[in-house]
Amino acid sequence: MIPTVDAAGDIVTAAKLFCGFSDRTRLAIIRFLADDEQRVTDIVDALGSSQANISGHLKCLKDCGLVIDRRSGREAFYRIAHPEVLDVLRSAERLLAVTGQ
Repeated sequence: MIPTVDAAGDIVTAAKLFCGFSDRTRLAIIRFLADDEQRVTDIVDALGSSQANISGHLKCLKDCGLVIDRRSGREAFYRIAHPEVLDVLRSAERLLAVTGQ
């Protein structure tokens, strides 16, 4: 459902969701998690960023409902929260192909 002007709460929720997709590092994290659950240290190594930076982006993605985590001892493992997250990315890629941008 597309949020309407009358449904201000729905618009706020949708904006929060899309905030998760609005940063290149967060998009890279989502793409990295597309195949499987990953440890934070694996994400840091794969993206060549700092632990603090990746942790901040993971917090945003978790707050947006795009990823979930699982603790095992001192390690945190992250994965995509719902398969629809990847559907949104695929739809965006198709839209970019159509618009030529």
